[in-house]
Amino acid sequence: MVTLHTDGHVEFRFYRPDVAEVFLSGDFNGWRNDQLNMIRQDDGYWILRLPLSEGDYRFRYVADGQWYTDFSAFGVEPGRFGLNSVVRVPPTATPTAIAA
Repeated sequence: MVTLHTDGHVEFRFYRPDVAEVFLSGDFNGWRNDQLNMIRQDDGYWILRLPLSEGDYRFRYVADGQWYTDFSAFGVEPGRFGLNSVVRVPPTATPTAIAA
């Protein structure tokens, strides 16, 4: 599950209560599967918040070495090694000055 926050962060949540470690991997980190360690929650979810700029990103979760697609993200696309999840970060609203 992916949630966009108004502070510019994207929250990734992945339910996998019976694993030892989960990493987030995607085109935003060169698909490294050992860099973005998610944090285990007591309810079985793993969470990670990242600041991502405007754009479309592909990602997957890596739990105990196995890759998983997030079907509740903004969509999925075929990738080189299976289906990749998609997150879309919209442009941030820029305040406009009002002439006096």
